[in-house]
Amino acid sequence: MSVARHLHTASTLANALVLVAGGEGSGGYLYSTELYNPSTGTWITTGNMSFARYQHTASTLANGSVLVAGGSSSSGNLDSAELYNPSTGTWTTTGNMSFARYGHTASTLTNGLVLVAGGEGSSGRFNSAELYNPSTGTWTTTGSMSAVRCLHTAFTLANGSVLVTGGLSSSGVLNSAELYNPLTGTWTTTGSMNVARYGHTASTLANRSVLVTGGSSGSSDLDSAELYNPSSDTWTATGSMSVVRYYHTASTLANGFVLVIGGENSGGHLNSAELYNPSSGTWTITRSMNVARDDHTASILANGAVLAAGGYDGSGILNSTELYESI
Repeated sequence: MSVARHLHTASTLANALVLVAGGEGSGGYLYSTELYNPSTGTWITTGNMSFARYQHTASTLANGSVLVAGGSSSSGNLDSAELYNPSTGTWTTTGNMSFARYGHTASTLTNGLVLVAGGEGSSGRFNSAELYNPSTGTWTTTGSMSAVRCLHTAFTLANGSVLVTGGLSSSGVLNSAELYNPLTGTWTTTGSMNVARYGHTASTLANRSVLVTGGSSGSSDLDSAELYNPSSDTWTATGSMSVVRYYHTASTLANGFVLVIGGENSGGHLNSAELYNPSSGTWTITRSMNVARDDHTASILANGAVLAAGGYDGSGILNSTELYESI
């Protein structure tokens, strides 16, 4: 990349390019954005955002634009949101959220709205949630989660509901999970995970179950993984990873396997990678990245390769990128 960055976002566009936005660089928080072209393997800069931000979210809308929301900057936490137009390479501001927040999640719903949930602001951690309407460019509050949480995960299930798991609350690390119903705008608690965790990942499998991996329990880093069954609302433990890790990434490959890369643990920053086989419930080590990194992004390209970009290696913020290609 042209700029070293971590805690940024990466969005795969309809034209197969990958848009990287914001984050923190060696000189501070970033307005800059850039595009990766898989055909040439090169990066080009594109329009700057209106606000420098990191720990924000990025959501691809039905019309192909990208909505960036919230985050934090040198001037404080942000309630602002803006839209990237891939046709013009420019950003325009849109309606502000009701709350300035970072460490939240953003989920694109089947009805085209974007659900933002939780996070942290100047007054502490939130259980509030709100919806962005791309047709009007406005936000409206919706039902609040039962638990205050940030650094959690959120995943839109095949039935249209959103599964939120774990995270940090005002009292500690959570093992709870809950479901958002877009039809009613309400949350209901569902089965709790076996292990409390934050800084973990959530990935959907071909059988529609959700695989949660790693994270931290607050007192220890985790190698454990577990599966959520949407039909029974229950969690079951599955094979543990070879390496304990948090702030890693997880990508579901075309062959159904899940690739986990990087992160960190008490031993330092990681370049290791491993694959989860849903058929056997086991993990196998695959080739390591060239660079140890956490707080990076991982994007699945049209050809099935996975692009790892940026992050932090313990000594500095990275501008390096690399590709994982399945054998």
